[in-house]
Amino acid sequence: MYSKFFGFKDKPFNVTPDTKFFFHSEKHEEALNSLVFAVMDRKGFAVVTGDIGSGKTTVWHQMLNQLGSDTKTALITNPSLTPKQMIMAILDEFEVVYKDRWPKIKMLNALNTYLIEQISLGFNVLVLIDEAQNLSPASLEEVRMLSNLETEKEKLLQIILMGQPELREILALPELEQLRQRIAVYYHLYPLDQEETLDYIQHRLAIAGSDGGPFFDGSSFRKIFEYSGGVPRKINTLCDRALLTGFIRGTSHITEEIIDEAANEINELILTVH
Repeated sequence: MYSKFFGFKDKPFNVTPDTKFFFHSEKHEEALNSLVFAVMDRKGFAVVTGDIGSGKTTVWHQMLNQLGSDTKTALITNPSLTPKQMIMAILDEFEVVYKDRWPKIKMLNALNTYLIEQISLGFNVLVLIDEAQNLSPASLEEVRMLSNLETEKEKLLQIILMGQPELREILALPELEQLRQRIAVYYHLYPLDQEETLDYIQHRLAIAGSDGGPFFDGSSFRKIFEYSGGVPRKINTLCDRALLTGFIRGTSHITEEIIDEAANEINELILTVH
């Protein structure tokens, strides 16, 4: 609605994980590099955690963009699965033929055959499980068993678990000790600090095609950080609302008062929904 008013080519503060807007903060760059290293060096297991809206999804989207065509990926975004359903979902992603009535061991054999074939052809194979905090301990143990699929020299399957901070608590359970020992790379994605928040906003405005406007004054940046706590999704939601308010008022000057108003409107909407 406000894009034409501000001269944007793209909406700067969508909450979808558009890698064009990937912000190379030190934190996000480290998370990205950790994942790329884990996959390319065939480390087997990697875990990335972070609060809701911290940018985990954008990081793994960026990682997939950086991996070459020699990496085949199964993306599991619905981890509320039984151990057998997890195997079936992975086989489906890799288009491996199987029958529902097969016992789990036969499905694992089919997966192992596929992996051996792929490595002989020069491919690396990755399973990425998003929202992994929703996995049951039994399903996590099944995932660990998948890491047993290996040759004498390297892992046949690379596995990345992405999840909210609760995933750390789950992985700390005594029954998951063997899984913890398999984790080669672990990274927790923290929110942006105040300076990074300012840079993040300016980065997205520039990518969207901003040409000198809108103008956020210094006090508005401080307010955005105060309300968002440096969480990218919260920053996006607040800035989007503030730009809408600026558009309605016919001003390209985003002030502290506009940020306060936008934050109050968002809070009222949340209260109404709940």
